[in-house]
Amino acid sequence: DVGSETSDDDLRFVFNDESRLLGLSSFAYSFYWLEANPNPVNDSYGRHFQHLTILGLSLATLTFIIGLLADLTLSTRLFRIKNVLSVTSAPMEVLISILYWGLKGIDETLVLPDWAPRIPFGADFSFHAAPSIALILDLLFFSPPYTVSVLPALGISSGIAVSYWFWVEECYKHNGWYPYPIFDVLGTAGRVGLFAGSAVVMTASTLCLKWMYNRVNVHAQDVKNKPM
Repeated sequence: DVGSETSDDDLRFVFNDESRLLGLSSFAYSFYWLEANPNPVNDSYGRHFQHLTILGLSLATLTFIIGLLADLTLSTRLFRIKNVLSVTSAPMEVLISILYWGLKGIDETLVLPDWAPRIPFGADFSFHAAPSIALILDLLFFSPPYTVSVLPALGISSGIAVSYWFWVEECYKHNGWYPYPIFDVLGTAGRVGLFAGSAVVMTASTLCLKWMYNRVNVHAQDVKNKPM
């Protein structure tokens, strides 16, 4: 009935804000950890923004801040902006998690230079797992479904891959080293393949998130409509 639906909406609103605040707390801890544990990257060209991890974390933070403001102000414009950002930030964070944990599982030196301090698990999780988990949960339970199709998703992913490639090469000109050792290991042709493959994986992540959303929300609606 109307009363139960209103109650459900109120609970959804509360859990939505709490989940975003929890996510923002994790993101803030990650940025704090960077400043509290300086290394040569702090003084290099591009600083930590050479890393795809930090670029993704920044976009995730912006997505959650705008989402929280949209909830607090009930602004449909802010809500639309948050949803547009989510189409990029969630698949990008999924890509980051896949690449980082996959490469680290093969050889940690592919993602961490010899001179870089080892990252404790709590910080590692906050950087490379928490953002993707938070954004996936936000999409599945507190957001409308993605409407982006395959070609636009591939266009977004390819644009990010090409932009990051140019940015990494620009930083290399100033610093003389890449933020991730795997870029050196692969060489130019290998980097092209890595960035192209990453664009495909990010596109696949977008489509997978669309599928997950439909599975979760269609099932939830079926349960809700099931007669008692």
